[in-house]
Amino acid sequence: MEWIASLLGELWKQLFMCSEFRGFRDRDYIETVEGLFFTVVGNIHPRGFVLAYLKYIPSREGIWGNNKRRFKRALPYYTVPMLLDTINFLKKSYPHYVGWVRELGVEMSMIPIHKIQRHHKPEERLREILKGPKDQLEGMVADLTRLISEEGGVPMSFLGVTGSVLIGIHRPFSDIDLVVYGRENSIKVRETLKRLYEEPKGGIAGLTKERFNELLDRRQRLFYLSKTDAELICSRKWNRGTFMGRDFSIHPVKRDDEVSELFEDVQYKPLGLATIRGTVVEDSDSIFMPSRWGVEVSEFIEGPRVAGVSEVCSYEGLYMGVVEKGELFEAKGKIEEVYKHGELSHYRLLIGSPEARGVDYIKPLRSASIR
Repeated sequence: MEWIASLLGELWKQLFMCSEFRGFRDRDYIETVEGLFFTVVGNIHPRGFVLAYLKYIPSREGIWGNNKRRFKRALPYYTVPMLLDTINFLKKSYPHYVGWVRELGVEMSMIPIHKIQRHHKPEERLREILKGPKDQLEGMVADLTRLISEEGGVPMSFLGVTGSVLIGIHRPFSDIDLVVYGRENSIKVRETLKRLYEEPKGGIAGLTKERFNELLDRRQRLFYLSKTDAELICSRKWNRGTFMGRDFSIHPVKRDDEVSELFEDVQYKPLGLATIRGTVVEDSDSIFMPSRWGVEVSEFIEGPRVAGVSEVCSYEGLYMGVVEKGELFEAKGKIEEVYKHGELSHYRLLIGSPEARGVDYIKPLRSASIR
């Protein structure tokens, strides 16, 4: 029986790696048979399920949607405490969307494939908008993506739109949330936006001082950060700006051919919360979700002391790309053993675990400019 399981696993991997196969990617949306909307997390998932968090639920009092269908946010902001609230809601009202994920060692919201009514894909929705925007916001999406494509030299086929626009429930006040696929394309977009923030063009600019301060205050409150740390982290968020006065965000996502592992290849076992310091030695995956850094640890400030911690991983989008290769850092999170194909591979520190309840973080220990 083991050889059959191995063969099936290899066939699934080949299918997933096939360029014509479109798996569930980070920032896709799933609409369930009950009309719930979930946001997909990451690019790899358990067989038969999709890891995702609840974002919108049907509600007559909701401010998203139209007269036929209205929705309210189940997750106002992506923080671990609020995410746990959505899981508790699902356990009471839709328990079939919550399960224990053995590989991760946590309880999470996850969607059985047979409960999916529609898989909403950002790149397909953008192509639909480009053919003919139906309202002012869709027109802005079309103009913004064209400008980013032209200025950054990124083909439109590697861009998409997510958030409320993706699922067609946006309103005139909605922000614009875009996706860029692939590491090389994401780096091009990052460098393009940094340049345009310095020299605004075509309506793209950085956040206004007032808006920056609003986000700064919110992140201090939601993530338990000092003002100094919040200012440093927020100043490095290249993926947020304004277009014609409207807030927008950019979310890098790996292409299918940039993902080689299967979900069941790796298993994690918790050892406890710790705070560490060290140096970043690799950061090429820090712009994706989850964000990953290769690190050399020089000091354990608190928690279990484990030789061989070589990775910091974050499921909290706030920390995407905020520390760079060659930079000193401090991080607090859950120390985990990482097993690959049943063998202990290394140790990592995880940010965004239920156990930490939002007090975990990663931050630079000295100022350095974004690449």
